[in-house]
Amino acid sequence: MRRFYAPISNFADQIVSLSEDETRHLRDVLRLKTGDEASVFDGSGREFRCSISTIGKKISELAIVEEIQPTSPESPLELAIAPTVLNGEKYDLIVQKAVELGVSSLIPLITVRCDVKPKDAAKRLERWRRIALEATKQCGRAKLMEIREPIVFADFVEDPVATNVIMFSEREGSDFSVVRAASQTTALFGPKGGWDDAELELARKRDINVVTLGGRILRAETAAIALTAILQHRFGDVN
Repeated sequence: MRRFYAPISNFADQIVSLSEDETRHLRDVLRLKTGDEASVFDGSGREFRCSISTIGKKISELAIVEEIQPTSPESPLELAIAPTVLNGEKYDLIVQKAVELGVSSLIPLITVRCDVKPKDAAKRLERWRRIALEATKQCGRAKLMEIREPIVFADFVEDPVATNVIMFSEREGSDFSVVRAASQTTALFGPKGGWDDAELELARKRDINVVTLGGRILRAETAAIALTAILQHRFGDVN
C-alpha cells in the first residue's frame, strides 16, 4: 500500500488532506486515482488506511477507513544521536540510516575538528528533514525522527535535556561495559580525526561516559551507523 505523510493538523472529521508535494507524488508519480487505497501517517506514530476521495492540483483529500498498525514499530529505547556534521552526502547517509534504525532524534553537532561551519550546517537542515521524511515513508515508521538545530559541542554538553549521554571516541575511553540500560540514551559521535583533547576533558568534567571499542578504526559515518545499531541491539528492539 502506498504511504503518504500528513501532519496532525491536516486530519479532521475522518478526512485527511495531503500537501501540494504529496498530491503531486500521488497524482503524477504513482498515478493513483479516486477510489484507490493508500495509507497516511501523521508523524506522531499513528497510521490510517484511507480511500482517495478527491485529487486536485494542490490538495488531495482521503477518507479515513480505519487506523492500522505501522509496519515498523517504535523502539522501546528513546535514542538520540549527535553525530558531528560531515561534508557532502556522508551526513545524508547518517540521517537516512538513523531513521531506519529507529532513532528518535538527531542533533547535528559542531565540534572543533568539524569541517562544516555552523551557518552552512543550518542551511542543510531542511534537506536533512526531507531525507528523514522519505526514509520514514520507505521503512514503515509512522513517527518522524526529530532533527534539531545544529549546536556547538560546548553548548550541547551544558544542555540539561540530554540524558544518559555516551561519547564514543577512538581513544581515552572505557569499554562498552560502562554503558547501562536506560529508557533514554544520547550518543555522541566525533568527526574524522577524532575528538579534540579539550572536548574529551570537558566531557569528563560533565560526567559523560567516554567509550572506546577496542582497536577498531571506523570512518565517522560508519561509526555513527554501526554504533547506533549496536545500541538498538543491546537496549532497543534490534534483536
